[in-house]
Amino acid sequence: MGPVLAGVLQLLALITALALAHVPLGTYMARVYSCDRHWRVEKWIYKGIGADPDTQMRWPAYLRGVLAFSAVGVLFLYLLQRLQGHLPGSLGFRAIDPDQAFNTAASFVTNTNWQSYYGEQTMGHVVQTAGLAVQNFVSAAVGIAVAVALVRGFARSRTGELGNFWSDLVRGTVRILLPLALVAAIVLVACGAVQNFSGIHEVGQFMGGSQQWNGGAVASQEAIKELGTNGGGYFNANSAHPFENPTPFTNIFEIFLLLVIPLALTRTFGLMVGSVRQGYAILATMATIWVGFTALMMWTEFAHHGPALELAGGAYEGKEVRFGVGSSSIFAVATTLTSTGAVDSFHSSFTGLGGGITMLGMMLGEIAPGGTGSGLYGMLIMAVIAVFVAGLMVGRTPEYLGKKIGTREIKFAACYILITPALVLVLTAAAMALPTPGDSMTNSGAHGFSEILYAYTSASNNNGSAFAGLNADTQWFNSSLGVAMLLGRFLPMVFVLAMAGSLAEQRPVPATAGTLRTEKPLFTGLLVGAILIITGLTYFPALALGPLAEGLAS
Repeated sequence: MGPVLAGVLQLLALITALALAHVPLGTYMARVYSCDRHWRVEKWIYKGIGADPDTQMRWPAYLRGVLAFSAVGVLFLYLLQRLQGHLPGSLGFRAIDPDQAFNTAASFVTNTNWQSYYGEQTMGHVVQTAGLAVQNFVSAAVGIAVAVALVRGFARSRTGELGNFWSDLVRGTVRILLPLALVAAIVLVACGAVQNFSGIHEVGQFMGGSQQWNGGAVASQEAIKELGTNGGGYFNANSAHPFENPTPFTNIFEIFLLLVIPLALTRTFGLMVGSVRQGYAILATMATIWVGFTALMMWTEFAHHGPALELAGGAYEGKEVRFGVGSSSIFAVATTLTSTGAVDSFHSSFTGLGGGITMLGMMLGEIAPGGTGSGLYGMLIMAVIAVFVAGLMVGRTPEYLGKKIGTREIKFAACYILITPALVLVLTAAAMALPTPGDSMTNSGAHGFSEILYAYTSASNNNGSAFAGLNADTQWFNSSLGVAMLLGRFLPMVFVLAMAGSLAEQRPVPATAGTLRTEKPLFTGLLVGAILIITGLTYFPALALGPLAEGLAS
């Protein structure tokens, strides 16, 4: 079997598995967030944190819950790292430096999981499990909660109430993420992933010297890292490490994990707004972009140039031979079109155009299918923009799901889509203009510029993957990337929740003969076009200086 055919068959198997999981998981999540009953363990949690889960919140109160919970998470994780040298299970590792502790705390609380350190040489068992793994769960649950609040804004009328943040947070963690992560961790352990709390030990003689490894609760963290679209690995090699991702089967399984919840949330959305077909329209938009990007990536990585690549059958530099070009291409697209950031190959070693595709996937806003929750609310914001554009074309007040899209809503949407491009482009320009950040670049020219552009694109969009060549463990990058992650995560949430509150206050508008049918393929095509055009106009100059220039020169 040739490598191209193998890659296509793996893609088809992945699509089949996602299709089988779509309806049951999406339906289950809709029931979770629509149920009035609380589990006993959930009541204990509410009592412990002093929250009333039955109190309905308007959007300012909901936002305060999101920000307060996240702020406490940043502070706790920062202190945990700073005190690591005094904690049990530290494996002898010292406390984390202040700038790196800030960067890591911001990274994991914002669901970014950017890592400017070697995990196996920096973090002990307590920080990994009680700090990083916990945030892998709750940061994903926060994202789903905000998405559900926006969906309620479309579904409800003549009320500004969006539900209860604490109830949504706890249910997402206890009823969805924990059970799925438990099953996924068992599968990974059965396939060879490591799960223990062993210390540092020698594993053999290599090139005249010994090599040391430490164990850890790797499989359990790997499961929620992919399932919650987090991406932070136990080891520096991330999902390219055999302890985290031992076989070709686990590689496809991990891709399945990072896509399954964002895609299933489209059905949750359809059920909660009372129209499954609306959910399928959003799903079709996500699937079109994802499949298109995957096909383009596989073409660029298999369309090799030069005798060495022709003999190898593809661009194998930076890729694990046990996965191959096809599976690595699928993983690269999936992890950058979601907010995962996990890698099973190194994007810096991809072809020039292949590296550009990974960047463009993040620049779209990671909405195809995006992160856990963030992908859905990002796509719904783009749907509002597309409806507004369609309304301008026909001279009619735009409507979406029975709600008028007026001046207030379109201002919220415009602010949402401008935040991350501003962060990416301004901070990239600052890093290139200042003398010190340039010293962290391994390469010069277009590829070196791509290293910087990729870093700020990844951080501002809460992805977390790196271009593998940039030394980001400096005060400048730890600080600026940490700020980019915090602003890129929480400023958009302000406008999402504000729009949700505005929509929930409206009276439903009955559909007429002139209403745009947003469940039809025509709207799906309009939405795909709007996403690609807006992103292209925003980022084309920066992409032309980096990956496009490199790709055309090769």
